[in-house]
Amino acid sequence: MRLGIILPVLVFVVLGALFGALNAQTISLDLYFLTFGVPKGAALLCAVLLGWLLGGIVVWVARVPRLQRQLRIAQRELRDAHATPADARPGQALSAPRGEARP
Repeated sequence: MRLGIILPVLVFVVLGALFGALNAQTISLDLYFLTFGVPKGAALLCAVLLGWLLGGIVVWVARVPRLQRQLRIAQRELRDAHATPADARPGQALSAPRGEARP
């Protein structure tokens, strides 16, 4: 299992290093109030990483609270179902014990 995780991570690290080495030219980034030069490969890798992180955060914020609410509701329903005996549930007809006939 660990090899199945470590191997792809190592492949992507090597590919990222290779990508950065092949794009070593310096580019100038102008942020209106600040200008600085960075390697093109580092700028692209940072942009991809930032997009990946922001996308994950958006998905987490959109999905996790709803799943937590559904889990709380399901746990409450399960707790209520265990607290109420089967014979005392409303709307359910009581059955006669086995071996005895109903009047």
